[in-house]
Amino acid sequence: MKNKTVIYLLALAAFLIGTIEYIITGIIQMIATDLSVSTSVAGLLVTSFALSAAIGAPIVIALTINFDRKKILLSMLIIFILSNFITFFSHSFEMILFTRILQGLSGGIAIVVAMAVATRLVENEKRGSAIGIILMGLSSSLVFGVPLGTFLSEIIGWRGLFVLIGLITIIPLLAVYRLVPPIKEQEPVTIGLQLSILKDKRIVFAVAVTLFYVGGYSTLFTYLTPFLQASANLTIAEISGILLLAGICSFIGSSIGGVAADKKGPRFTIFTGLILQILMLLSLAIIGGNLVGIIAVIMIWMIATWSTSPAQQLYLVTLVPKSPDIALSVNTSFIQFGFALGSGLGGLVIMDTSVLNLSWVSAGTVVFALLMTFILVAFERISSSKTLMEKC
Repeated sequence: MKNKTVIYLLALAAFLIGTIEYIITGIIQMIATDLSVSTSVAGLLVTSFALSAAIGAPIVIALTINFDRKKILLSMLIIFILSNFITFFSHSFEMILFTRILQGLSGGIAIVVAMAVATRLVENEKRGSAIGIILMGLSSSLVFGVPLGTFLSEIIGWRGLFVLIGLITIIPLLAVYRLVPPIKEQEPVTIGLQLSILKDKRIVFAVAVTLFYVGGYSTLFTYLTPFLQASANLTIAEISGILLLAGICSFIGSSIGGVAADKKGPRFTIFTGLILQILMLLSLAIIGGNLVGIIAVIMIWMIATWSTSPAQQLYLVTLVPKSPDIALSVNTSFIQFGFALGSGLGGLVIMDTSVLNLSWVSAGTVVFALLMTFILVAFERISSSKTLMEKC
């Protein structure tokens, strides 16, 4: 693979951005106490980041689509670094909330542009692997970034953690500055073209797939700790071990998904990943308290879920080869919306029924993603047939 060092440094940037997004779950009580707000109010720091990334990133990317992607990436990394430094000096909840909006906007744009840049730096047959490496960086923030960040917050304080991450982000910033060439569209992309891309039914169905499979994942994973406690009466130490294994499997899944998308094609990888997710979630619902079985099923489920993501990203790149940033940014937004959908749906399930029903609901949500995929493939075949008939 060409430019492998740059790709891995872009993955480091994704890791740091992901850590900043998810770290609130580990330090939320520290922040609430320090800023004299309730835990539920402190939870707005999670929502503000997600919504800023989901809504703001596609708008900014659409408005800057004809700009040099290197300059956009550099600008967003600089804003992300500065927002982390500002956090250190912020002593009001409102100011922290503002910095979270900046972090969500700059971080969301940086990850999308990083994936688009990565596809331009490698051979065509390695694009899926490049996206997979960057997503490995993002997924590993859940595994290593959050627990390590929580631990460090106890030592250097939660504000010091933001400064530390800001300083480390300078490494990928310098790498982009020195090693990434200017990347600009050869032909200007007009607003009309962008809107026509967003009206493409294939993209609508594709992001619907993203919404439902991420929603299904989030439905169970958000509440995995109480689910495991109810299923097998595990200790916190045992649950921590399972979560670590799950995180490692998400890391592996991103890598496998990227390679499989290159070798077998994105559609094959997406279908395989979704079917495996459904089977594993159903297995969790009927396996009972068998601890070994639960661990094995969770590991396969995590690999299947995270292998779907690079294939989905690559599929969207192939749909819009001239301006992949737009498709990737829209998909990233629906990933964030999927997390919101799943966590909300899981909360309703726990409130109205039993935590043990989460796997059933999660499986049902992924079934919708599979149905959307079937519709997408059917729509593509009909469109291809019409195109052939018109040529004849």
